[in-house]
Amino acid sequence: MTYDLWMDVSMFYEKTVLDNGVTVLTEPMDTVRSAAIGIWFSVGSRDEHPGEAGMSHFMEHMMFKGTPTRSAQDISEHFERLGAELNAFTGKEYTCYYARVLDEHVQDAVEVLSDMVGNALLADESIVPEREVVLEEIARHEDTPDDMVHELFASTMLPDHPLGLPVLGRRETVGAFDHDAAADFKARHYLTGNVVVAAAGNVSHAALVDIVKHSLVLPEGPRSQRVEATPVVEPRIQVLRKETEQAHICWGVAGLKARDEERFALSILDSVLGGGMASRLFVEIREKKGLAYAVYSYHTLYQDTGQFVVYAGTRPSNAEQVIRLIKTEIEKVAADGITAEELHRAKESMKGHLVLSLESTRARMTRLGKNEVTHGECLSIDELVERVEAVTSQDVSSLAGRMFGTGQILTMVAPFNTADMKHLL
Repeated sequence: MTYDLWMDVSMFYEKTVLDNGVTVLTEPMDTVRSAAIGIWFSVGSRDEHPGEAGMSHFMEHMMFKGTPTRSAQDISEHFERLGAELNAFTGKEYTCYYARVLDEHVQDAVEVLSDMVGNALLADESIVPEREVVLEEIARHEDTPDDMVHELFASTMLPDHPLGLPVLGRRETVGAFDHDAAADFKARHYLTGNVVVAAAGNVSHAALVDIVKHSLVLPEGPRSQRVEATPVVEPRIQVLRKETEQAHICWGVAGLKARDEERFALSILDSVLGGGMASRLFVEIREKKGLAYAVYSYHTLYQDTGQFVVYAGTRPSNAEQVIRLIKTEIEKVAADGITAEELHRAKESMKGHLVLSLESTRARMTRLGKNEVTHGECLSIDELVERVEAVTSQDVSSLAGRMFGTGQILTMVAPFNTADMKHLL
């Protein structure tokens, strides 16, 4: 068992790696009377074989469906009696099961969470109805075009990469899941080396380590190693034709890897372009032209690639104008960079959001767990502020010029055909 202590004026956490490979992280917040605890697994949709697309997310559902000693109803009623929040989420590179509880219930919560993920029955009598639940979730997603267009963007940008696969999976794969498939997936991925237990709040590190040692029982195995495969992104356009009242648009390019040193410059670029009501895209498209209610940008960072995306929803008759406005603002920032005032405003905004996030036990737990499970850097707030402050206008300009000069992707969910919109790429 290894132990590490990390501290500065703005962040303090303790880390222990158990002999079986499970990592335990805690960040104390002795001014609160609660704690957030997450059990993180280094497995997401990118780790699935084509025939099991959606299994990571499906396993998230099945962990709540009972163990040899607790039924699904027992689990839900147990956390309700504690006045706790119980939930889970799946991404492309991780799965997390978490609870927020009063500090006096930390041991209780960890024991039940551990039972859920360690001893899930994965019984066919639970799998069959839960398949239908997930199929309904997929149908709901497909009926929500402002959600669907983002998945369409990922699959269009990365058609031959596992990050292009939808987290929810596909109807044909989910509809075939059974006990054997679920048990096989769990045996391959739910191993001690792939687990991080993270907690933030009024919690003792030593006590949590002891609880995890005795409660979280999983097959021992090393950390799964993903093969990095940085994709070559070529210009593409894809329109999913639907008779919608709005055209839902995603324009974007390949972004940066999670550990790229330029990610702080990217955050500032994102903020300036579409990060708020003072951003260029919001002002030009919504405030000045009145062409959209929702318009924003975002970026995602993965182990071996990333993406930068602009979203806008507008009436179909305005779609071409909105796309041209997006491209105009992108071309301006790529050619001329950003102003000193924009740089200052973006930095202050980022620092404010960082500090405000310290108010939440769940945000702190998520930061710890996600960074550890994805091999990210667990930087202190002081270090993050220092990295943000070090970004210059030239850094942003240089990044924009290179990033926006790569293959551009345009996807839409709208009452159009792909061929009719190719001139916009």
